[in-house]
Amino acid sequence: MPLITLNELFKAINRHITLSPSLKQALEERLSSVVFKKREVVLHPHQVCTKSYFIQEGILRLYYYKEEKEITEFFSGVGEWVNSPRSFMSRQPDIYYLDAVQETKAWTLHVEDLLYLFEHFPEMERYSRMDMGSIFIHLMDRLHSLRFSTAKDKYLHFLASYPDIHHHIPLGMAASYIGITQETLSRLRRPKK
Repeated sequence: MPLITLNELFKAINRHITLSPSLKQALEERLSSVVFKKREVVLHPHQVCTKSYFIQEGILRLYYYKEEKEITEFFSGVGEWVNSPRSFMSRQPDIYYLDAVQETKAWTLHVEDLLYLFEHFPEMERYSRMDMGSIFIHLMDRLHSLRFSTAKDKYLHFLASYPDIHHHIPLGMAASYIGITQETLSRLRRPKK
């Protein structure tokens, strides 16, 4: 994987707000790069999530176990932030694991640094609200899909939700996210004759 730069992160922020030179400098001083190996667990459920990750390359996934079965909540790909939202906001342990679906390069920002940025750069709070709004819309669409859709509709929603990364996600993880068996997903993926 090539060396990661902050350019993609700055572009993502600039889509929502104007990134001032002072905010850019403050971010550069607080962000650090990290690389996760494929299948590396980034966060365990007994830990408090204190960092948020901006993905430069790769895919991270948030999931939990129910009755010894993995249940995938969501995937995050290039150009997206990810953390365990409840734990990150409440600073309490949560039920979620965060792991790397494939080797992943990311920028990491500690919650205390984020709070500093909010306090000193009001535009950063605006950026965060706008970014969270898009995540909220995604989650509402997903809830609707899980409650009111057929297996085929859920699969099509998955493809539409993750157009750039769905082909990199293993079958079992995709089936877990969609809420169907691997066999059903295999049938749905098979071309019709």
